[in-house]
Amino acid sequence: MTGAMALADEPLRALHALGFLTRLPVPAAAFVAPGGLAAAARWFPLAGAAVGLAAALVYAAAAAALPSAAAALLALAAGLALTGALHEDGLADTLDALGGHATRERALEILRDSRIGTYGALGLVLSVALRAAGLAALSPAEALAALPAAHAAGRAAMLLAPATTPYARPAGLGAPLQPLPRVTLPAALALAALLALPAGLPGLIALAAALAAATLVLARVRARLGGWTGDGLGAMQQAGEIAALLTLAALLP
Repeated sequence: MTGAMALADEPLRALHALGFLTRLPVPAAAFVAPGGLAAAARWFPLAGAAVGLAAALVYAAAAAALPSAAAALLALAAGLALTGALHEDGLADTLDALGGHATRERALEILRDSRIGTYGALGLVLSVALRAAGLAALSPAEALAALPAAHAAGRAAMLLAPATTPYARPAGLGAPLQPLPRVTLPAALALAALLALPAGLPGLIALAAALAAATLVLARVRARLGGWTGDGLGAMQQAGEIAALLTLAALLP
């Protein structure tokens, strides 16, 4: 009975993940599912795949009438609208905090500052440019497999932080992810791999690339801050998604 009750909570946890990572409306009951955000995190790749699929559909529709570069930018804009630029904000803040030679305390202060500096602005430009270039290299049919896979990989990769590293602050946006249940990271990786299968072997290679890129970002964040932050998760997601999409762009055509 206990196992059946636990399984019955999974749809609510999936909706919790979707509501946390996107601006899509979900039932209020999703946010009080047992285990909270830490338990819902195993569904992060599915929420990412939903965003990727929506962006891929926009790309397919736009590519029928526009150059691939313009279609790619419109697809990215659709993804940004769905997520509220959640991960891009984290990327910009993280780059501003770690880009200079600030002390740990000063870096944490910068992370709380909503203003964007030089490092953050350049990082956002490069993030959009790299993703647009990677997507523009794909046909609409390839994008329908590649974008959900890349987005799922990025959301799975950022869970490496709460699974392996302490939180850098006493409280914050990412604090509800700890303690992360032991099953969460393996479950998220398995789900991301499943969502990568429509892209075939390149999809699985892209997932590995996403994990490698996110690991590098986590190592930098941990070395400077002594732990991870919610903004750091955004930077990991962006690095993972970019690495996955560029890998797919190289292997699929």
